[in-house]
Amino acid sequence: MSADTTLLILGASGDLTSRLLLPALGQLLRLEPHRRVRLRGAGMEDWDDARWRATVRHSFETAGFAGALDLVADTTYERADITDAGDLARLLTGNEGRLALYFAVPPAVAKAACEALVDVDIPEGTVLALEKPFGVDQASAHELNATLARLVPEEQVFRIDHFLGRSTTLNLLGVRFANRVFAPVWRAQDIESVVIRYDETLGLEGRAGYYDRAGALVDMIQSHLLQVMAILAMEPPATLHERDFRDATSAVLRATHVWRDDPAKASRRARYTAGEIGERRLPSYVDEPGVDAARDTETLAELVCEIRNDRWAGVPFRLRSGKALPEKKGEIVVTFRRVNHVPDGLTGPAPGSVLRFSLGPDHMDLELNVNGGDDPFELERATIGADLGEGALKAYGEVLSGILDADATLSVRGDAAEESWRIVDPVLEAWRAGEVPLDEYPAGSLGPDAWPALP
Repeated sequence: MSADTTLLILGASGDLTSRLLLPALGQLLRLEPHRRVRLRGAGMEDWDDARWRATVRHSFETAGFAGALDLVADTTYERADITDAGDLARLLTGNEGRLALYFAVPPAVAKAACEALVDVDIPEGTVLALEKPFGVDQASAHELNATLARLVPEEQVFRIDHFLGRSTTLNLLGVRFANRVFAPVWRAQDIESVVIRYDETLGLEGRAGYYDRAGALVDMIQSHLLQVMAILAMEPPATLHERDFRDATSAVLRATHVWRDDPAKASRRARYTAGEIGERRLPSYVDEPGVDAARDTETLAELVCEIRNDRWAGVPFRLRSGKALPEKKGEIVVTFRRVNHVPDGLTGPAPGSVLRFSLGPDHMDLELNVNGGDDPFELERATIGADLGEGALKAYGEVLSGILDADATLSVRGDAAEESWRIVDPVLEAWRAGEVPLDEYPAGSLGPDAWPALP
């Protein structure tokens, strides 16, 4: 049975594969059974095809997609060292259709594998998909980009950001670009501030090996929230095709800087202490297994940026993300400026309107000043809401759909990855120099008491 695409998962025996990739593939195949996908796994574990098939079937069934294995054209497993050019050459031969390599491995292993691929004959049209973080700073991201450029064309490199799922992104673009009520006022003259936040109730959850070296700034703000900001702030593209779309978002990142070039004043960091979230009792971050307290890893980070172009100059973009917070909440909050004049006779406050986009489930709220019910001259606040829908696919299903279709529109382009590091590198340097204190907050609280409240 022939397949249009062979999906080769490197690191197939790992947690990312069983927890995210395989369930996403199961959902994609159930919703789009016409797809012809051959699935191959490779990893250091000494598995056979039967063990691999059982893992695939279990992941499909656990996610609620029983029977999806029947829709896979074929699936096999091979033991391989993916940092060895000989093993890679063997894996890259005999595949049907377009080949997609998904690096479901730690970033350092993916980097070593890409370096080994330089000495391998890569089939034409091969797609390379890499998880974040992409490098550890701007210099290492540039070095990795140079390696990838020796392997395949840029449009065949997928730097994965599951935050850029089609439904969430297209909902935001539809509201902004398809409505005259918003399009003319999407600018500094009318918008006072923007907040992009992503709060998690989870603690470390056994991820010290990665997270304790990354922290909230790198794990979330550098990797995800800057990309969301770029979509929110980009100039209207002519099309949503890969080149136009990614040109527009990359231009935003090139214009983005730390607020007033002062990383010490424009950033905050904190880590959680022991506390309760609902019925869960969390230990202090420093007491979590595998944590090195001397690293001063933050679990809550905030960064204020500015976009130095004609549309956005002077508007603060506040990006914030953290763990062990009381509520899971991802949202974009656009606060408009107050009107220039409220006619005498209308009473009560008239703050600027607020537009909120929640990031999963996708929802939009618009807060407006309206006449009161009891006293028609007194202003009061009203909220208009709309459910935008989550889309048919989960985030990783949308990621895999783009990879299998070789559509790189919603992946991160190489220059954008480097610009994201350029923006945060000065902040990391200021933190390492001790210029920004490491505050604390009890797990289950909203963060340090001294931090300004979010709108």
